[in-house]
Amino acid sequence: MVLIVISWIYILFTTINLGFLIDKIFQLKNKNFVITSILGLFLVTVLASIWAIFGRINIEFHVFLLLTNILLCIGFQKSITEHYKVFAIELTQLNKALKAFLIIITFLILAQCASIPFVIDNESYYIQTIKWINEYGFVKGLANLHLFLGQTSGWHVTQSAFNFSFLYKNFNDLSGFCLLLGNLFAIQKLNDFFRNNNSNYLIIGLFPLFNILFFQFISAPSPDIPVYVFSFIFFFYFLENFKKLTPETFNLLVILALFLFYIKNTTVTFFVFPIILLLFHFKSIFKYLLKPALLSIIIISLFIVKNLTISGTVAFPSNLFTSLSMDYAIPNSIQSFYYEQLKCYGYFITPEKYNLMSSWDLFIRWITMSKLNGVFNKISILLILIVPFFILKFKNENALWSIYFVMVIQLILLLITSPQYRFFLNYILFFSLFCLICIIKNKRVINILIMFSLIPVVIVLFFSINLSKFANNKSLMEISNFSSQNIIFPYSNSKNSTAFETIQTGNLKYNSPQNNDFFWGNGNGDLPCVNKVQIEYFEKYFHYRPQMRTNNLKDGFYSKEVTKNE
Repeated sequence: MVLIVISWIYILFTTINLGFLIDKIFQLKNKNFVITSILGLFLVTVLASIWAIFGRINIEFHVFLLLTNILLCIGFQKSITEHYKVFAIELTQLNKALKAFLIIITFLILAQCASIPFVIDNESYYIQTIKWINEYGFVKGLANLHLFLGQTSGWHVTQSAFNFSFLYKNFNDLSGFCLLLGNLFAIQKLNDFFRNNNSNYLIIGLFPLFNILFFQFISAPSPDIPVYVFSFIFFFYFLENFKKLTPETFNLLVILALFLFYIKNTTVTFFVFPIILLLFHFKSIFKYLLKPALLSIIIISLFIVKNLTISGTVAFPSNLFTSLSMDYAIPNSIQSFYYEQLKCYGYFITPEKYNLMSSWDLFIRWITMSKLNGVFNKISILLILIVPFFILKFKNENALWSIYFVMVIQLILLLITSPQYRFFLNYILFFSLFCLICIIKNKRVINILIMFSLIPVVIVLFFSINLSKFANNKSLMEISNFSSQNIIFPYSNSKNSTAFETIQTGNLKYNSPQNNDFFWGNGNGDLPCVNKVQIEYFEKYFHYRPQMRTNNLKDGFYSKEVTKNE
């Protein structure tokens, strides 16, 4: 925990400095400390992504980052110092209950981050993705080695810049830092609600009620956490500024939408919101569009370059833009297989059953699923049905209708592609809180709810709980608990202590985890690392195996077609 605190202090210092720079460039006139830090995270992500095209994110990048910090501190010392002072005053103005909550939740987030990583995707590709970026940057055709590496998220680029791999090997907790920012922003707005009674402030202020859902994702760099945090902040500014939009707020919303997309492309529907704002405020916004337009071009270009480099295609996994690909692109048969597997995974059925079922059959299957998936799927449909009545009765505004209709679009897209509730959870949580605040606005009750939300977090953090009644995935049956051994040093980046064996196939020598029954699992093996079961599977059924393009790992991989004699 102590080492995580030290790393977060440096991360906060860096993101505030760089966030201040973004604010100056786009003239955002932002006064919120949390937003400044998020803007800094965005700029670090952009800079690291550009750097990773040409080389590794390692000590060289941190020297550059440190020099940038020094220059910004020298150039804007007075303004940045004032930012810290204003933030400190805001903290002192919180009521006692909110101060207590903030102290407790900060400790709990740190404790969870120091615990055993729980997210199964951490073992399949988070660790390995970040390792590749730290040691080589973006590698051509890397997804040929392991398909999941083609899903490299902008958040993993950010984590690679802040895991300080050249100093210490167990920093993997940027999502926890992000959740802390989300809780801090929410508490600020909840405190404001107690003074202004603005329901928009109350919706975002109750965000911490869902910490119990977020906690098992923050001991690994899950892209879902920044999506949930940034979505709520985005919704707040969208609601508050829909009627009277300034160019500064429009630019901020564009930055948040771009950041969300670069982190997780399932958030592409967030681009609808700036378009809606343009339709309503075109005359006042039009002459200020140059900067957000240029930034959009930069981020979308980075997204395309990242994907073309790592997977060889513009969008992975999908059947879009297949005509634009590189010579090391994943073979179409394998990419189609993976895309079909993703679609079926959302329904927990085999491809054979999927192809035999009608759209209505699939929907019934999805809505009647068991355990946690089924619960959230049912809540999704319930919200689609009841939210219009709540909007009409309690807050009939175009801004809310806009979010509602984008939610419907998002759900339809997911049902067509991969209907996993976590890709829709930001809308579920937002409209659940909206319905709640339509019924409950008593300040005393709200304070009680916020404080009581800590109880389940404490229980799951310090007591062993079996999730067999809730989870469909057998790998998610036990949650991670805090251990006193991790007060100083956080737990290893991987929950597994698997041994690895070195295997040679053609010109590729790789490390494979031993005694691992998880098909996609890699763990924390030295590069290149992939489960031999995967290599053998794709060679047997698709007649391809990954090979190095040259003798240098930095030059990447391609899939070589295997003949009968090989």
